[in-house]
Amino acid sequence: MDASISIDRIREAAEVIDPVFLDTPQFVCEPLSGRIGVTTLLKVESVNPIRSFKGRGTDYLLDRLGVDRRGIVCASAGNFGQGMAYACRKRSRPLTVFGARTANPLKVERMRALSATVRLEGDDFDEAKEAAKRHAQENDELYIEDGMLGAIGEGAGTIAAELMTNGESLHAVFVPLGNGSLVNGIGTWFKRFSPTTRMVAVCADAAPSMALSWRAHKPVIAPSTTIADGIAVRVPVAEAVGLMVGTVDEVMLVSDQEMKAA
Repeated sequence: MDASISIDRIREAAEVIDPVFLDTPQFVCEPLSGRIGVTTLLKVESVNPIRSFKGRGTDYLLDRLGVDRRGIVCASAGNFGQGMAYACRKRSRPLTVFGARTANPLKVERMRALSATVRLEGDDFDEAKEAAKRHAQENDELYIEDGMLGAIGEGAGTIAAELMTNGESLHAVFVPLGNGSLVNGIGTWFKRFSPTTRMVAVCADAAPSMALSWRAHKPVIAPSTTIADGIAVRVPVAEAVGLMVGTVDEVMLVSDQEMKAA
């Protein structure tokens, strides 16, 4: 399994992902549309057991992994770990999640409630990721990295398929940018079926590594101090950056203050 994202596998994902993550609400938000002067369609991805879109990609990934019964190891700021924990518990597969010592305590609690073993190591997500890699290698377990495997993006790509079910053309789609799986999955679908739709990735200006990497067409490490822990990337995933060159038209930087105001 590699980083490539396939339209056929996005279609397959829509058939096999746990229905609790699919067909999430989408509607025109009249107050927001009136405020900014543009008809704005919202897609609500928090109406599911883990309150995040991450369950789409993790459930499809575990389906693709099939009968491999090794323990699984990953690193997460919280949402990806919850998605992995949900999918692993469903299949009775052991999971160890590494998080930073600064991880959100509520998200840590939720991962443990979903039967994951959680270990807190390092001062930020990327240090936790290195600890996860070492643990997997030392214990002959399977290391999974968000942004590196196409199946995760293919699961996320089902969001794009749902957005297009109303038959309306969208001028632009704004997608949060963390490790890149979400924007690459959604972007792959839109580039095939609605190439005039502008794909805009939204990145925290206090964690600009993915924006800098997209512009440079190569991974660029940059400091991360944002409050938005789910997109606080310091060390980019090279595979995700490579795909973004073909899936993203623009990267928008927003401040922590702007995110709080929103």
